[in-house]
Amino acid sequence: MKAHRDRNVLKIGELATRTGLTVRALHHYDSIGLLTPSARADSGYRLYNRDDVARLHQIQALRRFGMSLADIATFLASPDAPFADIVAQQIEALGREIAQASALRDQLSQLHRQLANGDEPDLEAWLSALTLMGLYEKYVTKDELKRLPFWQQDARRNSGWSTLVGQIQTLMDQGVPSSSVQARELSERWMLMLERDTAANPDFVRRLGIMMEVEPSAQQHTGVTPQLKHYMADAFGEHKLALYARYLDADELERLRAGISSHVPEWMALIAAVHQHMESGAEPGDATSQELAREWMTLFRIRIGDNPATLAKIRYAHEQEPRLLTGTWITPAMLDFIRLSYAAAV
Repeated sequence: MKAHRDRNVLKIGELATRTGLTVRALHHYDSIGLLTPSARADSGYRLYNRDDVARLHQIQALRRFGMSLADIATFLASPDAPFADIVAQQIEALGREIAQASALRDQLSQLHRQLANGDEPDLEAWLSALTLMGLYEKYVTKDELKRLPFWQQDARRNSGWSTLVGQIQTLMDQGVPSSSVQARELSERWMLMLERDTAANPDFVRRLGIMMEVEPSAQQHTGVTPQLKHYMADAFGEHKLALYARYLDADELERLRAGISSHVPEWMALIAAVHQHMESGAEPGDATSQELAREWMTLFRIRIGDNPATLAKIRYAHEQEPRLLTGTWITPAMLDFIRLSYAAAV
């Protein structure tokens, strides 16, 4: 079949240039009947039209999925070959490649920061970092990790945590009680650092806590054992009691001491739920806000009791002592949200 040269067809050399294939490859496709040009110019040149180029796209897409040329010929010979599905698979494959490239870029950026800061970790440090990176990804999504300072492999931050864990372990080894001034000070520092490195995200710290409980390798690589966590929790409770002691009488303080360590998992889950609800832009008056507020007050009364005078003292203590909220992932805005939601619920 003869055809006049027009802009809707391509010579074999032009098609090779535009697609990155070689002329030799296109000749081979023609020789095996996989891609035969639909037309020839008067001069005898092979000419490829739109349908030919579309078929070439199909061939190359299937090649990327590892199909042999013989299998591709068989597939394309079917009159109802589901090429739309092939395009969808291509898109999905490209998405995976992009995600993998992005993850590699993030890891290389972390490495670059460490080296730029003059930090040259030894083999064990690299292995520990890789282990923890894999563990974090089991409990927190990649998008969340990108927003959290804890994920950034910063030598100074890592050194600070290592030093703190060592200081706490020393107190424990020496038999220093968790109620001591040293333990209380370290516990406040611990909570400040944890709040900072979780970007004040209570749900992240909740999941991180679960990871530390159920993953022995995380305990091994960080030194944060269940015993150390328990010691810090007790010391932080004593730290808060020392602040409350300026505002509560002996009986009130004793009641608080008995309840301060109760229902901790429930509290963290509730604080995370309220934080997420507020982040979504919810109003205090909606049904979910009111339900969260009722749950909050139930747990609060278990811890404090329901004496109006005591509740007033607690509220005044929070107004006077900002440190009472440090390391709790509770903000003044969250407390206001709960008060307004509870007022709407009763």
